[in-house]
This record gives sequence, C-alpha cells and structure tokens, in this order.
Amino acid sequence: MTPFHSLYRHGFARVAACTIRSALADPASNAAEILRVAREAHGRGAAVAVFPELALSAYSIEDLLLQDALLDAVEEAATDLIEASRGLLPVLVVGAPLRQAGRVYNTALVIHRGRLLGVVPKTYLPTYREFYEKRQVAEGHGAPPGDIRLAGQSAPFTAGLLFEAEDVPGLVLHTEICEDFWVPIPPSGAAALAGATVLLNISGSPITIGKAETRRLLCQSQSARCLAAYVYTAAGAGESTTEVAWDGQAEIFENGALLAETERFPMAAQMAVADIDLDLLRQERMRQGTFDDNRRNTPAAAGFRRIPFRLGPPGADLGLERPIERFPFVPANPERLAQDCYEAYNIQVAGLVQRLEAARIKRIVIGVSGGLDSTQALLVAAKAMDLLGRPRTDIVAFTMPGFGTSEGTKGNAHRLMASLGVEARELDIRPAARQMLGDLGHPFAEGKPVYDITFENVQAGLRTDYLFRAANFHDGIVLGTGDLSELALGWCTYGVGDQMSHYNVNSGVPKTLIQHLIRWVIASGQFSGEVGEVLGAILDTEISPELVPAEDGQALQSTEAKVGPYALQDFNLYYTLRYGFRPSKIAFLALHAWGDAAARHWPPHFPEAKRNAYDLPTIRHWLEVFLNRFFGFSQFKRSAMPNGPKVAAGGSLSPRGDWRAPSDGNARAWVEELRRNVPE
Repeated sequence: MTPFHSLYRHGFARVAACTIRSALADPASNAAEILRVAREAHGRGAAVAVFPELALSAYSIEDLLLQDALLDAVEEAATDLIEASRGLLPVLVVGAPLRQAGRVYNTALVIHRGRLLGVVPKTYLPTYREFYEKRQVAEGHGAPPGDIRLAGQSAPFTAGLLFEAEDVPGLVLHTEICEDFWVPIPPSGAAALAGATVLLNISGSPITIGKAETRRLLCQSQSARCLAAYVYTAAGAGESTTEVAWDGQAEIFENGALLAETERFPMAAQMAVADIDLDLLRQERMRQGTFDDNRRNTPAAAGFRRIPFRLGPPGADLGLERPIERFPFVPANPERLAQDCYEAYNIQVAGLVQRLEAARIKRIVIGVSGGLDSTQALLVAAKAMDLLGRPRTDIVAFTMPGFGTSEGTKGNAHRLMASLGVEARELDIRPAARQMLGDLGHPFAEGKPVYDITFENVQAGLRTDYLFRAANFHDGIVLGTGDLSELALGWCTYGVGDQMSHYNVNSGVPKTLIQHLIRWVIASGQFSGEVGEVLGAILDTEISPELVPAEDGQALQSTEAKVGPYALQDFNLYYTLRYGFRPSKIAFLALHAWGDAAARHWPPHFPEAKRNAYDLPTIRHWLEVFLNRFFGFSQFKRSAMPNGPKVAAGGSLSPRGDWRAPSDGNARAWVEELRRNVPE
C-alpha cells in the first residue's frame, strides 16, 4: 500500500498546466523544450502534464501547416518525444498537426511511458475574425474511423477518447482543444457524463483585452457544471505577433474553485501545478443524482472509448499542492470572508424574521450567558426586531447564573443586554438547582463537591425550563443558541439546554464561524461602538459551559479540553459532513492544514496567541473523539433538533435537511479505518 504521507494514497492526482517558449516551425526545438518541462513535472510527481495547442509546431504558422517538410519534422519530433517519455511519470498531452486519411488535423497527442495512448483531433475549427483554421486543417468529427500510425505504433484517432489510470482510482482524462470549449455544448460535457474527472484543454488562443477573464469564466463554469477538474493552457512566448499577441494563460480549476494559475505574458516556460481531489469529485457526483440522470438523457455520453494505462504513482511525501483552509467554514481571504459573514448573518436574520411573522408572537425570549453562541443569537434577534420595526424591548433576555458562572461572563452578559437596549433580567437558578439536587438525594445537596453529569444537567435543564415558561408568560418564543459544532459533538443536553428551543438561528453555524461573525458585526458597524466594545471582551473569553465551580487556583472548566479544539473538530465535521471522506484522508488534510502554524494564511484579525499547530498524533486523537461522538452516540439529539436555517455550504445536521442517520448507529467502521490507516 502507498505510504500514508503520499498524496496518491488519499485520492489526489497532481496535474501540471504547462506553457513553453515556442519556436516557430521548429518541431525539434519545441520537442526539446516540452521534454525539459515534462522532466520538471516528473520531478514534482505530476500524473499529467498538459502543453498548448500545436505546441510541436507552434500555433501561429498558418499555411506552413500544409508543408510536408514541416509535417515530417513534426512526426520525427513526436517520435523522439514518445521515446523520451519512457522514463517519465506524467501522461503528456501535447498539441501537434498530423496527417491522417489525406487531411491535416489539429490534434492532441496523449503519451505515457513510451506509449502513444491516443490522438484526439480538434472538433470545432474557428473560422471567423482573426481565425482561419478551416483553410489548413480538417474538422475532427469528420475524420474517418480507425487508428493512426505514428512512431511505429498504432493508436486510436478520435475525439471520443477517455484515458483511465488503472492504479489511480478516479483518474480519467479527456482532452479538448481550444475552440471546443467556446461552443455552447463543449465535448467535455459529454465526456464528464461518460466518466471523465479531469478535463484538459490545450489552446492557442491569442489574447485581446478582456479575453483572459472570459477564459477563466468558461473554465470555472465548466468545472463546476461538470463536477470535474478543468485544466487549461494557452500558447505564449515565441508565437508570431504578425497580427495578434499571446499571454500564455494556464489555470487549473476543480468543481468551480481555482486551484492554481501562472503569471500571464511570460518570457519563458511556466507551469501551474495542483493536486486534484478525485475523491471530492466522485463524492459530488455520487451525491448529486441529477448528474447521472443527465448522463442517461445524453446519448453522446455513451460514445466514448476508454483507453487504460498504469501510472505507477510515487509513494514519496510530495507535500500537497492545493489550498487547504485551516477553517473550511471560514475562508482566509478577507474579501471572501466578509462576503460569507454578510450572507451568514443575514440568512440567520431572514430566517428569524420569517418565523416571527409566521408565529404571530409578541416577544423573543433568550438566555444570555456572555459566551459566543448566545451573543450571536442575541445580535440576530436585535437586527430582526430592527427590520420588523419593533422595539428591541420585545426581546426578553435572561442571564441565569449557576454554580460555575464567572463574574466576567455575567458582567459581559449584562453589558451586552444594556448596550443593545433589550429587556434585561437576571434569574439566579442556584436555589432551584439546590432544591432539585436535594430532592434527588445528590451528594452536592449535603455539601459534598460532587460535580457529575447530574449536577451539570440540573442547571442546564432549569435554564431551559425557565425560558420556556417565560415564553408562555410573555407570549414569546424561545430563541435557541446552540451551534452546529455542539450538535455534531453531542455537546448539548437532550430536551433542554442548547439542544431545545422554539427556533434556533445558530443550528447551521459552526463555532469557528460564529467568532468571525461577531468580528464582522464589529467591523461592519452593525451596532454602536459600545456594543462593539462588549463584543470584543466576549471574543476574548475562554469557551466554557460554566457549570462546575472553579476552586481557588484551578482553571475554568474548559469545553475544548473535553471535546477537543473546535478548530480541529470543525475541520473534521466539514469533511465528514460535506464530502463523506475517510477518516485517514481527513487526518492527512488536517496535517497539511494544521501541521505548521507559519504556513498559509490565517483569517483576518485571528488572534496571534491562538495560531496553533497540531501534529499527527494529536490530530488522530481528536479525530477519534470526533468519530465516536458524531457517529457513536449523538445522533438522537440531532434527530429531535428544532427548526433553524441552513447557513454554511458545508452542510447542516437537520434530520429534515442535509443529514439523515439512525439514532442508534455506531462509529465502528470509521474508528477502525482511522486506527488501521493513520500512524500513531
């Protein structure tokens, strides 16, 4: 089996979109340059290296494409390239003009380890504006069926070819050429339906103002629509500028996301390299049933021929050439984070506004602890009342100190309620809790420091009991505060506490995002500066249920010490919920995201003191905790969760929405996979 640290072990395949400095009508020089770059791609462990349209001859040589001397030289250069590829890992996809059945075709040679796997002719030939391709070459869909002879080999010659790696599951290549993806229905669409996961486009594509953005849009949309990777490379330096210019644009997209791109207008060869997540693409297609429905209704998807090959992937640790967000629910890019926070906050507000109008109630009742979750819910409630034109005093907010409540959090709760102008109340639950503990015969009622689950849940339950009865009394609804992360880990008391409410605006928001939502509320000026000061203090507070009293000199009760760092557990949740990845793959991704605190960008304004790193044993430990909690015993709480809006694209845990699972399941399969495949 491939070693754990190899990207090929975990469903990735490295691809390279390459540009070269072309030599006009000089196939030998172009082949040498292609080979040099291919060797570089080999050194980086790439499975695929893609070169521009007509790269062996150069694209911009016009009628020279019909010269026998040039075409002879192309065949000689192709022969040399095929032979030289024997010692190289990557599948090489190289543009070349070739003679076949009395015509010249604009083709892509697909080469691997000394073998010509196939030749793909260009389907659509532009003959408008600056283009005049039909003058020199024939349309690929009109080529007679059969094989082509080249370099002493016979290879299939047709646009309907898929190239499948037998030893890299999910690596299925399709190539189209330039204009093929500018038409309304590109061949790659049918190829994706037929099973291609990595769509390649080799282009000439001279540049004009605005064209680069159009190319990017086409690549991005095709990768998203086809649930595929789209690898694009265009001709650049060295091409003739008699009538046009060239920019050598190369990009790699995956399911609509840009993974890598080169600088434009290069003076020399360049290479965009990225690791395609084949598992992600497979999972997306498997989940999105309409993808396969479309295949059944698309006759062209049945017309492809599969050409097998064996890649022989390396087992070395090659790193990982793709962006892995430490916080997959929280993008590090400042503009994207601001947009996500704007949308998340307003999704919460819109959901609550609709529920308030539909329920026709007078007030919102909410418990405010001075922690992150209740703070965010209260901010949403305040904005909802503002939008409805109702006074914020229609929010009845209770802070309910218990045995472990600190003066800091209680003080923050009062300051927040006062600064927002809601109706603020304090209800001390300790007398009622002592009464209940005494009725139960609990040792704490006799003065013994026994802080067990009963001790904790008596307090959580009383808080919820009071809130629901207060809602009856004030003609209101109880607004829930528990977040997505707590639901995932089962860190909520069934029937009471954060698990139960009339409506929960936080149920679709993970803990790591809530922190940034509050930062965004401050930065975007949603409320007064006084509110912002209180929010800053709340953000600096340790995450704690505050149910167990802290003895002198002891640390405050810590949630993360019990269930793990929310940074890691939200990471585990995202890849479990959104993509259904194996635990070993999640651990591999977490190591690349969290193994080095100095690597990659952190979200804006993230505190320096909290910029942690985690090694593989730590990741493995907390992932096992996550698996046992998520799959092993927490589902019954999610099966009975109240209504609340889905917020994050990573998914929700509503049994009526994203996540349906048995309440009496178990974690055995996931834990065994983790223990078997992740080193300790």
